[in-house]
Amino acid sequence: MSTAKPLRKLDDLLDSRLMAKLDAVDVVSRKIFSGKMQGERRSKRRGQSVEFADFRPYVHGDDLRFVDWNIFGRLDRLFLKMFLEEEDLSLIIALDTSASMRVGNPDAFDYARRVAMALAYIGLVNQHRVSLVGFSEGRIERASNLRGRRKAAEVAQWLLAREPEGGSGFEPAMRLVGTSRQGRGVMVVLSDFLFPEGFEKGLAMVAGRGFDLFALQVLAPQVVDPSREGGITGDLLLVDSETGVETEVTVTPELLKIYKERLDRLCGALRNYCVRRDIVHMVVESSTPVDTLMLEYLRRRGLLR
Repeated sequence: MSTAKPLRKLDDLLDSRLMAKLDAVDVVSRKIFSGKMQGERRSKRRGQSVEFADFRPYVHGDDLRFVDWNIFGRLDRLFLKMFLEEEDLSLIIALDTSASMRVGNPDAFDYARRVAMALAYIGLVNQHRVSLVGFSEGRIERASNLRGRRKAAEVAQWLLAREPEGGSGFEPAMRLVGTSRQGRGVMVVLSDFLFPEGFEKGLAMVAGRGFDLFALQVLAPQVVDPSREGGITGDLLLVDSETGVETEVTVTPELLKIYKERLDRLCGALRNYCVRRDIVHMVVESSTPVDTLMLEYLRRRGLLR
């Protein structure tokens, strides 16, 4: 059970100290994407912005407005000015709102909401199009196409209104995102990925669909190692947070060893799946300071710069 104070306002999700640091950070795409509107991202495509890139010889049908007449006067040959095109970036943040996320100390769901707020803030201040998707069984909630620093309060309100309940609903949510017309860009999934039905079908809905995909597996320290809090042993009644099914177990060192092996196997399977499909996978414990995650770990993994 978490002992942290409940999240009630924007400052609880993202304090002013970290906010100031994030003002100098931007989202990075490992791929080249085409946006629907002009934004602040410079692509390698040639376009019509004010930032000069290069010259190329004129070919029949080119726009004469971009001919460099000074070069023509010197060389008697036509050359076109080329510019770096400005493209916007779509940032999609998918948040697992199933009941299994409400676990641990620090609470995994609150931690995921804080990370989502920090990522969304970076996207907003850099004029990217930010969309959020909350998913659990039978429930998909969205806030779409937000842009600009002034939308930070709206993002915070949306995140604070989310409460974890029910099963995962991962596959339907990913199918919705994969088939929606939100533009291509960066997508970050914040989840424990402990889905009874598996993660493969859900990730397959968005992998290779134009998204630069990041799977941040958020786990509470007690999920990673149940023995951390003084060594849990003895007879326990376990209740599945998503199904309500009760199970009596006797916790022994041998059982904890089996549990850790199975968790390692699941995390390893997710990591291998992601590697094969060019998805960045990270296991993030909810005890990790958010500023360390944002300013160090995610920079090293290429999501932020």
